[in-house]
Amino acid sequence: QVQLVESGGGLVQAGDSLRLSCAASGRTFSTYDMGWFRQAPGKEREFVAAIRWSGGTTYYADSVKGRFTVFRVNAKNTVYLQMNRLKAEDTAVYYCAASRSRLLSDDRNEYDYWGQGTQVTVSS
Repeated sequence: QVQLVESGGGLVQAGDSLRLSCAASGRTFSTYDMGWFRQAPGKEREFVAAIRWSGGTTYYADSVKGRFTVFRVNAKNTVYLQMNRLKAEDTAVYYCAASRSRLLSDDRNEYDYWGQGTQVTVSS
């Protein structure tokens, strides 16, 4: 069992940066691939980024590639999402998730544990 708690969301202006954190409980964090997803009002939850359990490989949605960076510190049981050059369309609730499948997947159905989400609002 893994419990995930996101933090770092807030209200920023377009062009600003924000760093989200996701702290995990348990001693098995380093064995999970981790993903970030987001959900805007009235829309489906969509994939943002993922990082392999070892931290060596990352994967991004085209909409955030070059602006967002996912990284993890296994010694701290934490995964981060650094978001730069934010746009109004990045406004959403952001969720982190843990996957045992190790497929580095963009499919939310491959993720076993989810956090409660943190709101990011970007004003234009």
